[in-house]
Amino acid sequence: MSCPSPRPSKTLRFGVGIAAAAVLTAVPAYRAVASAADGTTASDGALDRPVSPFDDGRPALDRLDPALLAAVRQAARDARRDGVELQVNSGWRSPRHQQHLLDEAVAEHGSDEARRQVLPPDRSSHVTGRAVDIGPVEADRWLQRHGPAYGLCQVYANEIWHFELRTAPGGSCPPRLPDASAG
Repeated sequence: MSCPSPRPSKTLRFGVGIAAAAVLTAVPAYRAVASAADGTTASDGALDRPVSPFDDGRPALDRLDPALLAAVRQAARDARRDGVELQVNSGWRSPRHQQHLLDEAVAEHGSDEARRQVLPPDRSSHVTGRAVDIGPVEADRWLQRHGPAYGLCQVYANEIWHFELRTAPGGSCPPRLPDASAG
């Protein structure tokens, strides 16, 4: 998949991962304030900007699987020692928020392309709190190299920011799926 040029769009505003990773991680990923356009709020897991993994009091973080959150926080501590700052662009999402992201992606890109990157609520690991999107790009690259030490694995080849616990700490990550539609 080629990387599109940065351009203003609803995709960038809501950060669903349709845009290239470099573009996505350079802009605020989610809106925390309710709007007429989508109606999602912080209580749905929406974020108005990337946040620290230590930023308690946000459902996007507080409703993550505790083991996933602990792994991300430990990785963030260790990355910081290497001069890399991990930020969370997205974590837990309500089914309503996930459905909105899918609907928006379908409207903008068509059904087939949208489903390569945004799963329906009943299939999304974000809805169950078992997935986290990390940025910026240097943090993604750091986690690609060091994530298995914490059990964190990049799941999809086309989403360098999407990580889940997929191995025991220190284990080997399974092969990446080409995209969300493959799993």
